[in-house]
Amino acid sequence: MAFCNMCGAQIADGTTTCSVCAGRVATAPASTTATAGGMTDNVAGMLAYITIIPAIIFLVVEPYNKNRFIRFHSWQCLFFAAALFVLHIGLSIFTFVPFLALITFPLHLLVSLGGFIVWIILLIKANQGQMYKLPVIGDLAEKQANAM
Repeated sequence: MAFCNMCGAQIADGTTTCSVCAGRVATAPASTTATAGGMTDNVAGMLAYITIIPAIIFLVVEPYNKNRFIRFHSWQCLFFAAALFVLHIGLSIFTFVPFLALITFPLHLLVSLGGFIVWIILLIKANQGQMYKLPVIGDLAEKQANAM
């Protein structure tokens, strides 16, 4: 027996709407199949965002580098980390100007907070089996994932 996402009532297997609240029941993501390594695709995609090291490992190791979903999330993680690095370096250059240091410190905090929020969203979306694309970085990651 499954449960409704909206009201929590039990619903019969195979139904798409809840009889209590008439809400639509979410179906399981299609890309949660197990790879040859024994890890499901959504977990591997989520782990790619933990640091850049698993992302690089997933791009190199054999069963994972064949999967487009895992390659996409690995590339998006690398491009996202590079974008945050470049943003922080760019803001750090302005700290050498005397009065701009007072302005760039809050900007560093805002960029870090925004990066953390986007990182959490990417972790959740990858765990749900979705290929959530960031505006510019997602297109680059999709090109790299399709290149193989």
